[in-house]
Amino acid sequence: MAGRTVLVTGAGGFIGGHLVADLRTQGFSTIRAVDQKPLDEWYQRFDDVENLVLDLQGREACDRAAAGMDVVYNLAADMGGMGFIENNKALCMLSVLINSHMLMAAREHGASSFFFASSACVYNADKQTDPNVTALRESDAYPAMPEDGYGWEKLFSERMCRHYREDFGLRTRMARYHNVYGPHGTWEGGREKAPAALCRKVIEAKATGRNAIDIWGDGNQTRSFMYIDDCVRGTQMILQSDVLDAINLGSSELVSINQLTEIIEDIAGVRLERRYQLDAPKGVNGRNSDNTRIQKELGWEPGIRLRDGLERTYAWIHDEWHRKYGR
Repeated sequence: MAGRTVLVTGAGGFIGGHLVADLRTQGFSTIRAVDQKPLDEWYQRFDDVENLVLDLQGREACDRAAAGMDVVYNLAADMGGMGFIENNKALCMLSVLINSHMLMAAREHGASSFFFASSACVYNADKQTDPNVTALRESDAYPAMPEDGYGWEKLFSERMCRHYREDFGLRTRMARYHNVYGPHGTWEGGREKAPAALCRKVIEAKATGRNAIDIWGDGNQTRSFMYIDDCVRGTQMILQSDVLDAINLGSSELVSINQLTEIIEDIAGVRLERRYQLDAPKGVNGRNSDNTRIQKELGWEPGIRLRDGLERTYAWIHDEWHRKYGR
């Protein structure tokens, strides 16, 4: 990679920050990190990287970001956990402007490779009605009935990437992320995902002596959760691969939200009363990643155990919570 230039959009966010951190070890001549958030709100920021604050919904900002870049990782999107995406469908769909304009800019400025971060939310909802879900294959995205708002934007942007490859020769690669978690991400405020939210709730209950937490839904809904290190590794492997169409990038370790809570309680050394909020956003009843294709194409799949990743995540959120609230 020596001598090549790389752009990471969404670099002030969770996955983008970890990706930039990893890319710094690989000998790129220039790394450009872009996010719309003010620099002091980035989760990770590095002085040896070119850090730019740009709103990539606009074409001019995308041109500024892509100029001189060989490799583009497009992770920028307006998104969050289920509570956010169910209540902000229009905002989520406006992210289509980011990917469309970034594709245009990447082609205009001669980028050699373009990675798009898609999502398991593209999958047909009819295949996710049972907590004992059959793991989702890449072909299960069609006939299309994705998560309203966020999922439709991701599915449309996948097609844009495909057609830019077919029509214009831009080398595009796409991964469907399944529930990424880890340190240096959102853990409060409404955009956090289930692992971070539950870690925070357990930490707060333990610190305040309330000994009770709220669970969205009945806790029987199932998911797989991928630790951030696997996500960063898989993202780069997919970009460098010959896999043309969108491919799953997720753990196949399926757990219910109740089981996820039990693991976090074990890490914290507590048992808490659970108050189920049956009218809260909970998403589909079951979702898991079928990793047959990634195993075949890359000879690898995400393998960090949920318990191991949660221990690291809990420790980081624990320190952040106590640093902020001083208890």
